[in-house]
Amino acid sequence: MSFDAERLAQPAIRALRAYDPGHDLPTLRTRFGAVLAELGSNENPSGPSPKALAAAREALADSHRYPDPRCGRLRDVLSNHHGVSPDQLVFGNGSHELLMQLAQAFAGPDAAVMHSQYGFAVFAIAAAASGAPTICVPALPREHPSAPWGHDLDAMAAALRDDMRLVYLANPNNPTGTWFSPDALHAFLKKVPDDTLVVVDEAYGEFMQVAGHASALSLMAAHPNLVVTRTFSKAYALAGMRVGYLVAHPSVAAVLERLRESFNLGLATQAAAVAALADSVYLHLTLTRNAEERAWLAAELAERGHRTLPSLTNFLLLDTGEDAAPLERHLFDRGVIVRPMGGYGLPQTVRISVGSRAENRRLLEALP
Repeated sequence: MSFDAERLAQPAIRALRAYDPGHDLPTLRTRFGAVLAELGSNENPSGPSPKALAAAREALADSHRYPDPRCGRLRDVLSNHHGVSPDQLVFGNGSHELLMQLAQAFAGPDAAVMHSQYGFAVFAIAAAASGAPTICVPALPREHPSAPWGHDLDAMAAALRDDMRLVYLANPNNPTGTWFSPDALHAFLKKVPDDTLVVVDEAYGEFMQVAGHASALSLMAAHPNLVVTRTFSKAYALAGMRVGYLVAHPSVAAVLERLRESFNLGLATQAAAVAALADSVYLHLTLTRNAEERAWLAAELAERGHRTLPSLTNFLLLDTGEDAAPLERHLFDRGVIVRPMGGYGLPQTVRISVGSRAENRRLLEALP
């Protein structure tokens, strides 16, 4: 009999399906070269702040040393940036790691998890890995005027139950690009019991350049059960550095610190994040460019008869109204990589990252 570790794994892990990162991009870069348009991973085509790159290079000179395990400098600057206490911060290898650890720490067979249909895929993976009972609440309908396929917060509030330990939300949401207002979140939080943690993933939070919007962090003082996760991967263009963090009540942070891997943020990573956060001018330019390019791309797609959902992120969800697989394959064969959404239960859609103007033009030229 051949050895198979599958039978040794815990039941919840045996039932788990791994996160799908998409196409093998290193191989595709070799195949297509400079003509490849990478529009499938929501990366920032502007690249990192030059100051962040310089700080990372300088830090590499000390690569024979372990990094600061407490991320002290980064902790201090983020504490000042968000106006929170240093002991409210926990750092992760991207926010993905932190979303998983929240379920590892607080969910389980007797502690349920809730998330929305079409929510970020890691929510369901984190819940399944913990063996927790999971409630997936149907999203708003496709025809909703302001948030098609977005979170239905009223339905989620109605689905709360006594054993609910974690609720995962995303604002804005990946892959739909939809969002909800601070008032809507506040109304939802007032309905949630104090012993249920509400996790708001704001991976795309910096892109929410709209009047009246505020981060969920503004509600944290009134709701100690609120947890906010963020990342430097998107707006700050440090996806390859893997810098994520969360802000929570100090007692929540203290529990998670017991799980955090030692030295999980490297020397160069910490230095780059500190410098990126300080370069507000570069961030503003990046966000402005993204908003302009997103509007241009959405308009160009609309002229060609393609429907995209409203978005305040660095991506657009294109709804073909039919099986989108042929469109995705057509683009792939021409070196334009977009993300099919069949794994999210949206097989009629593809997610298109907002690229550079040259990349976006290649997309438009490749469309059938």
